[in-house]
Amino acid sequence: MGAVEIVKDVYMVGGPDLTDPKDAAVYLINVGELLLIDSGAGNSVDAIAISIDELGFNSRDLAAVILTHCHIDHIGGAPRFREAFGAKIIMHERDAGPVERGDPRMTAASWYTIRFPPTRVDVALTAAEERLRFGSGEVVCLHTPGHTPGSLSVYLDHDGKRILFGQDIHGPFYESLGSNLGLWRTSMQTLLALDADILCEGHFGIYQPKEKVRAYIEHYLEVYEDEDIWS
Repeated sequence: MGAVEIVKDVYMVGGPDLTDPKDAAVYLINVGELLLIDSGAGNSVDAIAISIDELGFNSRDLAAVILTHCHIDHIGGAPRFREAFGAKIIMHERDAGPVERGDPRMTAASWYTIRFPPTRVDVALTAAEERLRFGSGEVVCLHTPGHTPGSLSVYLDHDGKRILFGQDIHGPFYESLGSNLGLWRTSMQTLLALDADILCEGHFGIYQPKEKVRAYIEHYLEVYEDEDIWS
């Protein structure tokens, strides 16, 4: 199965049904420069690169990989995309530490029996909202803590639609890995306020139109409505 076009210039190029069962979804954005949202669990870098090349792009032109959080199914391919492809690694500073240390517990690499090497983060974001320019386009990174302390959600306005990359907004939540349900609930309200037309999720696919995006987020708010708020 090859890459999936979501809208023009936005594609799913990796995931459990595309590249490797351990991979979370990997998305490619062409905004004049090529960006990846997440990088899979690590064994599928070549398959992701082939997906990019088969779309008519050159995977060697990747400008950056934006990591939505520090868990291995999202970050595993980042070291090689950085070293072999020259892509910059971008993520929030609150999750950068486990990546730069190669922390087997906080990255959940030990759960997957994967070794993740210490990997330098080139750009550590710090603000609640940061607008990043690439080529002729712009993506917006929102700090949406809850699943992890440094979880990011990314969106862009493209071709008349607002496209949201909300990778693990459904959870799961483990206090030992820094999850915080109180912060997550606030983050979900931030995402609802975006009124996105398309949600590109990390494990459960693509949701559109905006009514389905809103229903997806509201569903999980209801699921965790009675759970304790961890501080």
